Amino acid sequence: VQLQASGGGLVQAGGSLRLSCADSRRTFSNNAVGWFRRAPGKEREFVATISWRGERTTYADSVKGRFAISRDSAKNLVYLQMNSLKPEDTAVYYCASALGSYGGISEGGYRYWGQGTQVTVSS
Repeated sequence: VQLQASGGGLVQAGGSLRLSCADSRRTFSNNAVGWFRRAPGKEREFVATISWRGERTTYADSVKGRFAISRDSAKNLVYLQMNSLKPEDTAVYYCASALGSYGGISEGGYRYWGQGTQVTVSS
C-alpha cells in the first residue's frame, strides 16, 4: 500500500477532525494529491485537491469554507483539516496521488489510492 490515510473517527456535528495521508513510496513527488469520499449508498466524490507545490487548491462546493487541504512535502504528508462537520460529511475518506502537478476533480486524474479512513459525524 503506497498511501495510508488516518485520522478518521466519530465526532459530533460542529466538531473537527484532521485527516492525514502518508506516502511510503514517494508517489507524492511532483504530483498533486487529492481527497475523495464515499458516503453510504453513494458513489465516491471529490472533496479537495492540492497541487504539487501547494500553490493551488480546489474544493468541492459542499466543503468550501469548512475544509482545508495542506501538504508537508518534506514529510510526504498531506492533511485535510475538517471543521464544522455535518452529518452529511459521514463517509469513508480516501487520499490519492495524481498523475501530474495538478490533479483536478476527476478520479481519473489520480493513480495511487489509499485504503480509506472512516469519518462519522453524529447529529
